[in-house]
Amino acid sequence: MEGKQFTQEKQEKKERIVLVFDVGTQSTRALLINNRGCILAKEQKKHEPPYVSPDTDYAEQDAQFYYGKLCEAALALKEKEPDRWARVEAVSLTAIRSTCVCVDREGTPIRPAFVWLDNRKAEGTPRFSQLSRIMLKAVGMEQTANMQYRKAQCNWMREKEPENWEKTYKYLMISGYLIFRLTGKMVDSAASMVGRVPFDHRTRTWQKKSDLTRPVFPIEPEKLCEIVEPGEILGRVSAKAAADTGLPEGLPLFASGSDKACEILGLGCITKEKAAISFGTTATVTFTTDAYVEPERFIPPYASVMRGHFTPEIEIFRGYWLVSWFKREFAAKEIETAQTLGISAEELLNRRLKEVPAGCEGLIFQPYFTPNTTMPVAKGAVIGFSDVHTRIHIYRAIIEGINFALMDGLKLLEKQSGHKFLEIYVGGGGAQSDEICQITADMFGLPVIRTQTFEVSGIGSAIAAFVGMGEFTDYEEAVGSMVFKKDFFSPDMQQHQIYNTLYEEIFRNIYGRLSPLYQRLNDIYK
Repeated sequence: MEGKQFTQEKQEKKERIVLVFDVGTQSTRALLINNRGCILAKEQKKHEPPYVSPDTDYAEQDAQFYYGKLCEAALALKEKEPDRWARVEAVSLTAIRSTCVCVDREGTPIRPAFVWLDNRKAEGTPRFSQLSRIMLKAVGMEQTANMQYRKAQCNWMREKEPENWEKTYKYLMISGYLIFRLTGKMVDSAASMVGRVPFDHRTRTWQKKSDLTRPVFPIEPEKLCEIVEPGEILGRVSAKAAADTGLPEGLPLFASGSDKACEILGLGCITKEKAAISFGTTATVTFTTDAYVEPERFIPPYASVMRGHFTPEIEIFRGYWLVSWFKREFAAKEIETAQTLGISAEELLNRRLKEVPAGCEGLIFQPYFTPNTTMPVAKGAVIGFSDVHTRIHIYRAIIEGINFALMDGLKLLEKQSGHKFLEIYVGGGGAQSDEICQITADMFGLPVIRTQTFEVSGIGSAIAAFVGMGEFTDYEEAVGSMVFKKDFFSPDMQQHQIYNTLYEEIFRNIYGRLSPLYQRLNDIYK
């Protein structure tokens, strides 16, 4: 009923269409989206493989690979929807974060892009002044600064590939590279600067030379691109890009933000009481606030697509990548059955979630396949196995384990911000599942809301474009016109009590108990 009412109210507004490119880890999508928040058409091109690993801890991809997939998606969409394609008034682009490309003066990549999953490490430490080091040590930040330095690909390059670093004209995010391929300009959005680069999210610009932590990411200022605000024009489609994509030359490309920045906007989470959870390759929990709230000590809140706002965020690396891992390693039977039924293996697996009770009869999964800044030695773990457990128990334990980790994150965000969340909005591929949405409501003990599409990054990117085009006066009006609730999942509080007991008494204690063993494993296999 709500969706019908929404459609009727918005019919009065003249339909306008933008094209959104959404470049993810595992695929690139081209979406035709109107000013009513409807995805009119879509083309998706899978990334096979999503990255390559020429050595341990490496995750790389040819930057041209991403542009090629973008062009393939655009041309296929144009062929499928020629009439709507002809009505496209503007383009916007959202992409994965922390994926870096080094280019020369002509914009040619010097080496493969560092994909966000890359985990190689530099060997040095930041060149702080003696006073700076004393200050950092006094506030307990020195170790964090050293770790961030070692994890930065720019520092690895300076040590291991100095000749390539010398050739680097600009150090771009993958979004910046794709913007260059589309417009010929090396520029990017303030809401896309998430990665190990010297960006100040508070001021929404590059750090100054005098900033305390500037030596952590010592990229020369001349190697950094121009920054513009979301909603501003990044450039216009060049003649070469027009030939590659089928877009009209001169079409404006509007700045939006990274995939996660656009997701939270596309879910309509623009007030602090609404938590946004992404069930994507990386699972995240975040919210929008006008206050500078660090989600964890010394970790900045990212710049929101909305000016003057921030999105403090907790990430679970690998997240719903774990579903792909499980499917590949354990679900051959479901893959075969799903092909016979004409459905996806994920859909069949999600149907089977109902076969296993809440808590998986004592099977608890810790999803830290890739460690983060605050848990640098973490690894994945499963505890509680017994002879009652099946493959489907393991699958449900993965879903619950990701949610337990997100519960950790949500509680931390509440503590840091001093407020309670009232609702959870979900997006990303996992949000397509009714079963996963209901499990999430039960685990968090909060209502879970699904909006009109799981392609929320695309909706958020389109919102930024329409605001920039003047279709809406601000983001509040745009969200009111382009985002609406579709499905509502109420928590079963009896189930919630089961989950809360498991969370408080078991899950929260796993990392602390196993951390020494994780450290020893890292020492043995480093």
